[in-house]
Amino acid sequence: MPALRTSYRMGTSERSVKNYAVYLNNNYCFITHWGLAMFKDRFDAAHQLVPLLKKYSANPDAVILAVPRGGLQLGYILARELHLPLDAVFTKKIGYPTQPEFAIGAVSAKHIYISPEFADLTEFREYIEEQALALRTTLLERAQLYRGNKPPLNLTNKIVIIVDDGVATGHTLLASLALIQEDKPQKIVVALPVAPPEALERLREHADEVVCLSAPQNFLGVGQFYENFEQVDDKEAIRLLHEANL
Repeated sequence: MPALRTSYRMGTSERSVKNYAVYLNNNYCFITHWGLAMFKDRFDAAHQLVPLLKKYSANPDAVILAVPRGGLQLGYILARELHLPLDAVFTKKIGYPTQPEFAIGAVSAKHIYISPEFADLTEFREYIEEQALALRTTLLERAQLYRGNKPPLNLTNKIVIIVDDGVATGHTLLASLALIQEDKPQKIVVALPVAPPEALERLREHADEVVCLSAPQNFLGVGQFYENFEQVDDKEAIRLLHEANL
């Protein structure tokens, strides 16, 4: 295992704590163990992420993908501060038949991904095909709603920074990463304000770089770490997407 680092960074300050950060190809994800609200809102969380992504600022090969809808509040700040184009990532998880919250795969407008442990199960084949067809119809409608007639960003040979307001298990985001990999990007960077350590370990196996401000052990849900975690409606998310690219 790579060397451990006993520090974390909030904004531009760095302080020593009894925590650690896991290195990944000289890029590290800061891990802390706080249980209190640490972000005023999603915009505040995004501003704290900016210093950790500065190396990609104004890079013509870099793009930002935000997970709708809350992720677009973070994506908006990152796109404006780093001078990068912003798009939304439109994927839908395929849930386990009797436990729909548990993702066994995901579908995008172009690709379908099924976790290896479920891919070869013949009893799931018809269910997966039906789910993929229904979800793809919904995705195309949402992409049209958000983008209008604008085409999606080209991800081939690009540095793709995918951002969300946090993850709990990471299963849905993992499936999205697998779909993004089908477009053959140069590099995939996951940027998150908060996630549990075990979810980050899973993400590190499928991304080239994982940047996270905090990974508390006592993780109950993403919202517990925000003072304001109100839902973002489609109208607000679409406005932010359009304004970020003006």
